[in-house]
Amino acid sequence: MSGVAAAQTTEITLQKQIFSARDKVLPALVHVEPIIKIFSRGESQHALVTGSGVIFSGDGYVLTNHHVAANATKVWCTLSSKERITATVVGSDPSTDIAVLKLNTEELKNPDVPFADLGNSDQLEVGQIVLALGSPLGLSRSVSMGVVSSIDRYFPDRGTMVSPYNLWIQTDAAINPGNSGGPLINLNGEVVGINARAVFFAENLGFAIPINLVREVAEEILAGSSVSRAWLGATFQEIKDFREYLNQPDFTGALVADVDQNSPAAKGGLRPGDVVQSIHNQPVNAVYEEALPEIRKIISKLPVDEKVDIDIWRDGKTRKLKVTPISEPFGDDPEFEATAWGLVIKNLSQNIYRAQMLSDFDGVFVTSIKPGSPADESSVRNGDVIRKINGEAVRNSSEFQTIYDVSAAQNGKTVFLEMIRDGHPFFVVLKQEPAP
Repeated sequence: MSGVAAAQTTEITLQKQIFSARDKVLPALVHVEPIIKIFSRGESQHALVTGSGVIFSGDGYVLTNHHVAANATKVWCTLSSKERITATVVGSDPSTDIAVLKLNTEELKNPDVPFADLGNSDQLEVGQIVLALGSPLGLSRSVSMGVVSSIDRYFPDRGTMVSPYNLWIQTDAAINPGNSGGPLINLNGEVVGINARAVFFAENLGFAIPINLVREVAEEILAGSSVSRAWLGATFQEIKDFREYLNQPDFTGALVADVDQNSPAAKGGLRPGDVVQSIHNQPVNAVYEEALPEIRKIISKLPVDEKVDIDIWRDGKTRKLKVTPISEPFGDDPEFEATAWGLVIKNLSQNIYRAQMLSDFDGVFVTSIKPGSPADESSVRNGDVIRKINGEAVRNSSEFQTIYDVSAAQNGKTVFLEMIRDGHPFFVVLKQEPAP
């Protein structure tokens, strides 16, 4: 066979593989249209957004992104049959940007839905051909092809590329707005990732969440609608430069960069500058930053409210600490609009907790203020942390709503808010307007 003929045969074979992979997964592709509640200038409004998803079970469960479906008041899904039905958000996890939907299959003519097989993302290799399926810019049932550019892309835990528990699959297959939640597949027609991010103003730069992590999170959501994790309250960084400073090229561990006030780590004696070498008898080693997500996963799976051993290096000596992890204290409940006061609040986030230098996890923070409202006139600001209302402690959004409902019913009565602003106590008398 000539070189030209061999090349043509190879091309035909590749084309057949692409078609075969496409045909296995495209029927399970879903165009997702959630109606979400958003808040602007202290008031709520509804918006229709678009994204993608993939059916991964015969009874109609769908994988998509948290940033697509979270806080949806209603979700519409268009299937490969062109049927448009509603779906329910079973649960979602902001830390991994994964959400699970359940199709209301009773709305279908045929309740038997096609579904895709989930592969093994640990078997991906750089240079491997992959297909990205989704609805870019609302154009449903689109397919783009590329290769895996990286299997261990790391992003620091900040901005929109937050990924504390995973490394990203980087691909040059086109991923655009609307592709979020769609599947990244290999030529065997297996889902190896969930498309999640694209970099605007950059060509051929998209990112997907490895399917092995997605599967793990989805299973926990299906078991209990949410993902629970243990928390220590310590931030880590790689030790590459530190071990060069020590002139110990074989030195192992993870450097403690920060410890939150009154956290389990602080109470157990962990300090910034310590080097953690094992956690609960599991060795940890972060020579490079790509190892940090695995360490966070180890911590997240620790037994809650039980003492665990942490082996550290400090000032040239090894020590053993006893630390008691707690459940992660920062919830992701939807924002709540206190209409009578003209403000919107949400549960504390870890960033707010640290920025406001809080001593505990109680309170809610203000995310939006309506101009001209009682909150605005009383000088409440975005980012303020409300700790008490009329002397009654507010631990979370649920407690805020209960106290607010009672107070708002008392027309014209002033409200005394005890808050934290810029790390310091601050008090506000909010003058409720009487109902018209």
